Amino acid sequence: MAKDLFSNHAQNYARYRPTYPSELFDYILQWVPARDRAWDCATGNGQAAQVLATHFREVEATDLSSAQLSNAVQKENIHYRESTAEHTPFADNSFDLITVATAYHWFNWKEFRAEVMRVARPDAVIAVWSYSTLYCKDDEAINRLILHFYNDIIKAYWDPERRHVEDEYAKVEFDYEPLPSRNFETRVEWTREELVGYLESWSAVQHYIEAHGSSPLDLIQDELQKCWPHGDERKAFVFPVFTRIGKIVK
Repeated sequence: MAKDLFSNHAQNYARYRPTYPSELFDYILQWVPARDRAWDCATGNGQAAQVLATHFREVEATDLSSAQLSNAVQKENIHYRESTAEHTPFADNSFDLITVATAYHWFNWKEFRAEVMRVARPDAVIAVWSYSTLYCKDDEAINRLILHFYNDIIKAYWDPERRHVEDEYAKVEFDYEPLPSRNFETRVEWTREELVGYLESWSAVQHYIEAHGSSPLDLIQDELQKCWPHGDERKAFVFPVFTRIGKIVK
């Protein structure tokens, strides 16, 4: 069963987590044979589901966190349900596309695959993706600080599954007929407060706070202010997005 690491800061997650580029969805959809029903698994606050809703008649979006779902984007053809990834209430042969955005590394892959094989229609498509550590396009001092924060301050507080993100899903179980995968980029322009809000949404930061009673972000605030003295100034950040895509053959 997937872990629930984000309920306690669902509002922060909804506010600061980046969305995904339209090119990603366009690329995935070229492989999808029909546009009737899609399942966005571990939907969080519905970032992927809201895009799928513009392409499919109906979107089912599930998450094990009711707090996340309470912050989800609402559309008439999106139906949100509290459910694990591995056991759902859906009928057999229900979906043309199944997506997992920034969550596949938390799943029990064998149990999830059994559920996928049950609820997917023949020749449906499954697409999973996540993003690597962000970087600032124009400020190497900020990049060094982000890497210092990641590698030297909170590295030990990541759950073990984080290694699959660092490996860009190269070693996850993904037992489907492979379709060509591509890398993409999400680009944002953030103030200093928005960067801090995003970093605060990391599960490792929450684990650090639980262990120490204080935020690890306190340890970099002074240096961040030196690097970025005018906090309202917007800086360009890039999130590298990686994918695994497959056809579900029955």
